[in-house]
Amino acid sequence: MARRERVVRMSVELPLWRALTAYRVLTTGYAVLLLVFAGDKYERPWVAVGFLAVMVLWTLATLPRVANAAACTKRFLGADLTVALTGILLTPLADAQAQQIDGPTLPSIWTAGSVLAFALKGGWRWAGFASSLVAVANIIERGEPSRDTFHNVLLVWVASIAIGYVVEVARASERTLARALEIEAATRERERLARDIHDGVLQVLAMVQRRGTALGGEAAELGRMAGEQEVALRTLVAGGLVPASRVSEDETQGAVVRVVDEPDVVSAGDEGPVDLRTLLAPRAGRRVTLSEPGAPVPLEAHAAKELASAVGAALDNVRRHAGADARAWILVEDWPDEVIVTVRDDGPGIPEGRLAQAEGEGRLGVALSIRGRLRDIGGTAELISVPGQGTEVELKVPRGTRGKAER
Repeated sequence: MARRERVVRMSVELPLWRALTAYRVLTTGYAVLLLVFAGDKYERPWVAVGFLAVMVLWTLATLPRVANAAACTKRFLGADLTVALTGILLTPLADAQAQQIDGPTLPSIWTAGSVLAFALKGGWRWAGFASSLVAVANIIERGEPSRDTFHNVLLVWVASIAIGYVVEVARASERTLARALEIEAATRERERLARDIHDGVLQVLAMVQRRGTALGGEAAELGRMAGEQEVALRTLVAGGLVPASRVSEDETQGAVVRVVDEPDVVSAGDEGPVDLRTLLAPRAGRRVTLSEPGAPVPLEAHAAKELASAVGAALDNVRRHAGADARAWILVEDWPDEVIVTVRDDGPGIPEGRLAQAEGEGRLGVALSIRGRLRDIGGTAELISVPGQGTEVELKVPRGTRGKAER
């Protein structure tokens, strides 16, 4: 059956880089407007025009550079900050009065974009370095800095460091979430394979052991060996059949996790709803009574197959633990928002604590073949057993879901 690779990308950074790109364009336009409306006040307007022309060309030409962390190299960051610092230091040359009236510098608030690029690329330490250089340039440009100058410098310094710190925390969170997704995917795959093994290989080994012991002779030795292999395989399944070996990547588009979805169990002929009754009908027999609605019970194909398999696992447990003479009843209830299938038997019931003991021994029929299947399709399985009064397994599946594995 086909296996599908799915790439999960998580990134807090990408929206910030897009916002930075827009910020650089908007603040470039703002700086140009300041020149247009106040250009006649400059002592040397040609200096302002020349610098802003360079800044506009630089901003437009380097837009791809601020698209993500990979494109925003250290060399670009250095050149970008140099443009901003040059504009600040050229301001007195273009207009000497700007020092006395605390007027805007030539790049104006465009400078903050350069500092923010440092913050997004390298975190709070890089942001502190870049904002410190901008602070020094502003103090030199003012000559005798006022309270407003120090206020603006401190604001840029604190804001950039704060953003850099937030970016570092976001990156750590992305890596943690990526690892959690890897573990979840590996655990889900392990449980699926374990269910298949339990429903097939383990049951055959258990049958060989029982029949061999009953026949005696050489068959008894074969049964003993089958029993040993069953125990070894159960231990392997319980301990972890598939290790969580997928590696997350801290790429330019955030934490990346590549996971392999479960095999696509829905073939071309199974597309669309399936009548659950047709899958449960073969389960009925001389000692198994099936009670179902008179109308079809449509369920998505994958959910219907998993539900029918869980019913089969419950009936296998009845035959194995309640005895060959035990009777079982299957009740199918079709509700608007869910389908409920109840499997009840008249066996001796399950002693208290037996399920936990069986799971510890690697006997995972209830944990994997029943509860695991229902969990994967978004349903629930509830087991009620009273010693001497039989066992009842209630399986609930909501409509319109393919389960966690495919959401």
